[in-house]
Amino acid sequence: MSKITKKEALKMRHARLRRKLAGTALRPRLSVCRTGAHIYAQVIDDDLGNTIVAASTVEKEMREQKLAANMKSAAIIGKAIAERALAKNIKEVVFDRGGFPFHGCIKAVADAAREAGLVF
Repeated sequence: MSKITKKEALKMRHARLRRKLAGTALRPRLSVCRTGAHIYAQVIDDDLGNTIVAASTVEKEMREQKLAANMKSAAIIGKAIAERALAKNIKEVVFDRGGFPFHGCIKAVADAAREAGLVF
């Protein structure tokens, strides 16, 4: 019997979530990804397949702050993605946790985005 790796389990969880939710032009999808070194967030219109806004710890302005994949950085990314989305008149989104458990950095991104004005 073959064992499922952590990476395969993450992909399976994300596929299960994506069957249930999708972003539209009226309510795009806020997708969050966490790696060992960085945090990425993007607002996506799945109808067109376009990324509307994005924020991550690898951006030049974020790298200058020496951000890593931790709770403090996740809150900064959540606030940044919310501000950029609100600047494009996007107030409501569907939250896609990307197969990750909703705690720690993923929850910090969501909480910061909610505090900055996004509704989901």
